[in-house]
Amino acid sequence: MRWTLRFALPASFLVLTLCTILYIKLAEIWDQYNAPAYAWASLQNTLHGSELDNPPPIPGKVEDKVVIMAKVESEDTQWVADFLPDWQHAIYTVNPSSSNLSNATLTTPINKGHESMAYLTYIIDHYNALPSTLVFIHPHRRGFLEAWHTDTPLHDNVDSLRSLRLEYVQQNGYTNLRCNWNPGCKPSHRKNKHLTPDVWREVFEGASQSVFSLKGKGVREEDYVPAKVGAACCAQFAVSRERVLQRPQSDYEGFRQWVVDTEKNDAKSGRVMEFLWHVIFGMDAV
Repeated sequence: MRWTLRFALPASFLVLTLCTILYIKLAEIWDQYNAPAYAWASLQNTLHGSELDNPPPIPGKVEDKVVIMAKVESEDTQWVADFLPDWQHAIYTVNPSSSNLSNATLTTPINKGHESMAYLTYIIDHYNALPSTLVFIHPHRRGFLEAWHTDTPLHDNVDSLRSLRLEYVQQNGYTNLRCNWNPGCKPSHRKNKHLTPDVWREVFEGASQSVFSLKGKGVREEDYVPAKVGAACCAQFAVSRERVLQRPQSDYEGFRQWVVDTEKNDAKSGRVMEFLWHVIFGMDAV
């Protein structure tokens, strides 16, 4: 009996610990994915037809606004033309094959940095002829798993852009398209392994609005390298032309060159940029 108890107590503790860890992880995913809203919207969509799948067309001409995204060749982005016809669109193929390459194909200098290479390439190439509103998003339209970071009931980028208040973007200059702070902006997320002080210095060294220009003028190290940086994931945001133009073209060229030159791989360099877009466009680190 004693041996049974000695075995049962540690085993029970282990099971309880594992269940607690599982509960915490599931609760985190539940929050990040906004699972209740998604489940309810999916049910409504099933019961009441497919309007969310095929929203009614928007009449009118292409307006002074653009959608920018990066895609791999296998991804289907026809939904942009089908459901966002009033938007200009710049869709960059980061891994084009020679057989499908044409003069109409937008490409990036290198396939690195995830979406950041396409985002920066668009700004650099169109710096002197930017639309009033620029929206940077991912190529997948919707989906619980692949588009969980899109803040609409069905994680749908069509719904997200159709409900975007352009006047707010113009007034604020920059807005993250994700309102949920989880992940990326919760207090426990604001000091991360991707954006170290050394990386911060590498990215912003020489940038026009960099506080590095204050070095030698009594500015302490901790004053120009923030201890914490917080940004709601996942590199989907809108900016006004005026906010983009607050930096010279050379700044964006420098940011893109950092992505090219850094020893960090595609995913890690892209993650660094994900935490910096709001800072690049004039917002506070947190």
